[in-house]
Parts: sequence; C-alpha cells; structure tokens
Amino acid sequence: MKASPSTRFQARGFTLIEMSIVIFVLLALMTSGFYVSNVVGQWKLARDASENLRTVYVAQRTYLADNPTVPLTSLTPALLLPYLPNNPATMPTSKSLDSATLYPRVNVSPPYLTTNTSGIDGTRYDPSKTTTDSQWDVGE
Repeated sequence: MKASPSTRFQARGFTLIEMSIVIFVLLALMTSGFYVSNVVGQWKLARDASENLRTVYVAQRTYLADNPTVPLTSLTPALLLPYLPNNPATMPTSKSLDSATLYPRVNVSPPYLTTNTSGIDGTRYDPSKTTTDSQWDVGE
C-alpha cells in the first residue's frame, strides 16, 4: 500500500540558498546603516559650524550697530567677544570633516570658516561648495 501525500515525511528547515539570501540582506542593511551614520555625523558637524557662524554674524552686526563708524574690515575676534552670548573667553570654533579646527573670519560679511587662527584672513572652508545650502556658511 502506498502512503498518501499527507503522511509522507517532509523535511523542515532552511536551505542553503535561503540562508544565503538572509545573510546578504542583513549585510546590505548593516552597510547602509553605517553609511547613514557617517552622513549624519557630517551633517551634525555642518549644523554646528552654521550655528557658530550665525552667532558670530549676530555679534558682528550688533558690534557694528553700536559702533557705526568702525569699518567692517577692521574687526577682530577680540572686539566681538563681548557681543557673543554667555561671554566666552575665545571665539567659537568648529571641526572640519577631517577633524581640523576651523575659525570664523570676522572682518568680512557674512563671516566664514577658515583654518587660519587669526580670524582676519584665510581661505574659505566649505566642502559643500555652495553658499546657499546653509551648511558650513551663513550664506550670502
């Protein structure tokens, strides 16, 4: 007598192909998660830099409103310190994508970040290459 299909022994478990697909999907999710966490870290650096520049910009505008005869090009970080919130001892700094310290250039409007410590010269640091994205710069 032949066994009916319902009484036959059926193997249970995962095949090698099913396990490979699951491992591949997990690896893809982990890779995308690491990529997203790196992008979020870069976004946080840019946001912090923008906030610092906006603070310096407000201090710059307030100083110039109180001293209308002083030309913008003669501003120094020492002149703006009393106009920054919470009376810091130094100008706020930011970190670049490669962890270098960035300083705001204060004698231009709007201020921008540079690697020069003086705060009155240096080339613009802006890895986004645009002044309209509100990251790494106040915008023009």
